Amino acid sequence: MKVRLEARSGLGVIVIDHPPVNAISADVVAQLGQALDAWEARTELAALVIACDGRTFAAGGDIAGFDRPDFSPAPFNGILARIEAQARPVVAALHGSVLGGGFELALACHGRVAADGTRFGFPEVQLGLLPGSLGTQRLPRLVGPELALDLISSGRTLGSAAALAAGIVDRVVPDALAGAIALGEEWVRTHCSLRRLSVVRIAPDEKLSRRLEAAAAEACDRQPSNPAAVAIVRAVQASLLPFAEGEAIEASLFEALRTSPQSQSLRHLFFARRSTWKIPGLSRDIRHRELHSIGVLGAGTMGRGIAMNFLNAGLPTRLVDASQAALDTAVSIIRSLYEASAAKGRISGTEVAARMALLHTDLGDAALADCDLVVEAVYEDFALKQRVCERLGALCRPDAIIATNTSTLDVDRLAAATGRPRDVVGMHFFSPAHVMKLLEVVRGRETAHDVLATVMALARRIGKTAVVSGVCYGFIGNRMAEVYMREAEFLLMEGASPAQVDAAVEALGMAMGPCRMLDLAGVDVGARTVIEYAKSGGLPPDASYRALVRALYESGRHGQKTGAGYYRYEGRTALPDPETERISIELAARHGIARRPAIDEREIVERLLYPMINEGAKILEEGIACRGSDIDVVWTAGYGFPAQRGGPLFMADSIGLHEVAQRLQHYAKARGNPHGYWTTSPLLDKLSVEGRRISSCERPR
Repeated sequence: MKVRLEARSGLGVIVIDHPPVNAISADVVAQLGQALDAWEARTELAALVIACDGRTFAAGGDIAGFDRPDFSPAPFNGILARIEAQARPVVAALHGSVLGGGFELALACHGRVAADGTRFGFPEVQLGLLPGSLGTQRLPRLVGPELALDLISSGRTLGSAAALAAGIVDRVVPDALAGAIALGEEWVRTHCSLRRLSVVRIAPDEKLSRRLEAAAAEACDRQPSNPAAVAIVRAVQASLLPFAEGEAIEASLFEALRTSPQSQSLRHLFFARRSTWKIPGLSRDIRHRELHSIGVLGAGTMGRGIAMNFLNAGLPTRLVDASQAALDTAVSIIRSLYEASAAKGRISGTEVAARMALLHTDLGDAALADCDLVVEAVYEDFALKQRVCERLGALCRPDAIIATNTSTLDVDRLAAATGRPRDVVGMHFFSPAHVMKLLEVVRGRETAHDVLATVMALARRIGKTAVVSGVCYGFIGNRMAEVYMREAEFLLMEGASPAQVDAAVEALGMAMGPCRMLDLAGVDVGARTVIEYAKSGGLPPDASYRALVRALYESGRHGQKTGAGYYRYEGRTALPDPETERISIELAARHGIARRPAIDEREIVERLLYPMINEGAKILEEGIACRGSDIDVVWTAGYGFPAQRGGPLFMADSIGLHEVAQRLQHYAKARGNPHGYWTTSPLLDKLSVEGRRISSCERPR
């Protein structure tokens, strides 16, 4: 049983016991109804307390159930109505995280008692939803529509002290269950009038309407591409109507959102992010290596950003570089970033001092000898990284982990250079490393299981979204980005402008198009990556391949930092540049690429995204990614792919794999396919024929 009724001190206590987070599933709803039946029959029990076992009160609904065609919040809403209508007092005993459906359960009770440290919130907006069990109607009647709108539309949480101040809870105590029983006994003794939020009327007035309109505009501006933002505003505004009318409006809005492509995409990513921590072949019971001190070799932009992750997590970190000037600059920038965070109230001055005290710098790499994990973050040059790895293999303790921050290079070859490949793993941070959430953890051919498990645990500790990748050029993200950039450059050489190419994918919700993205990251970085790839023999025998990025690099156009790349820049404003067009025309003539007067948006989108989807299928087929959903996490967390589309593979499923495969074949015929750019992955073909989804596909065992 997930729900039970107990008798304590003359009161009934309904206890939900549904690990790990006491989610409100269909079973829990049914058993809540049975427990209520039992309590209603026990007239000697003067009041009722609703509590949860384990580490938290109910922390939301059963999100997986939202995908069922027959899903409806009506049964749970009926239970909440029964709770609220009771003639005897009902008090919620709250601890841990009171979220979503759990919060709505608490709001249906007449009273609420919270343990110290309890947090309250409605995270549904992050899934493209609104609270579907009258949270948009009861909360405004308790705390006012403005605060309710802010909490529901932002998805932020309130601590117990703030919840008490707002009137969400009646008391904050050390022991929620004991406190709730005490409140129930007090209300029975004093014959306290019970508060039923459904009968509360919010008196509308002109000032409230204006304030609510301003709050609504702010809520919509916060998430312009999330349809839930507008729906939440409408639902909260409906709380000014009679409860039954507001209930009907909320139900209609919830169902429209639940079945929307945007919410389905966001729910896919919710489960996808959870799945990345499940590594095939890796026991959950494996013992981790202890990490008490971290070393970072290289004090440049990436190295100092990487170091900040460890400092933020309270780990003593030694930053090593051969240049004292580089070390001084790194320390100065790290301090200024922390001080800026303190000025905004994100951390305290004490925390700034504590984090800086954990940072130690040294000119000699011998200082890394006692570190438990060392991340090399030197320049992306294979020969240099190989020498560094050889040195670290000899220098580091036998039980230390050696991590390379390479973004594209062969981790197995670098691991071999250490002489101890079992201790080596890739940790591909994304720039700026202290901001970007994504971390690709690259599992080498010989990486020890405890090394992989330790680094994944470290990733969680430093707040990263970690995805395991196998070894190949560019791993998951950059390998797919390579074909994305390849087609962007071919489109430019054929006659499209950078602005036209970027606008086509930005209209889909991409944070920025390929040309602006590479200008920001550095055209020089992109060009040198291609050059390194050529050295390894990885480039196709095609002289036109990435010819544009190399030409821009050779002409000193390194992107935003030099004032010109694909665009020219005035400050940070990207402007069209005839020089880019001139170079593109010259390259097209040199390589026999036909120029065209017009390239439509559909072609741009298909040529940028469909080869990338196809490459994702190859990555999955080769076992580089553990599952299709991991690829979606990489692209939404690290490359600005719109979350409301679920990632490239989920988007492919939404379009239809058959359609994607057909369009790839169309471009193979229309453009020719001498280098296999348009050859469909066998996995894509197979899934297309079988009618299966690629975003839920797992790699071959």
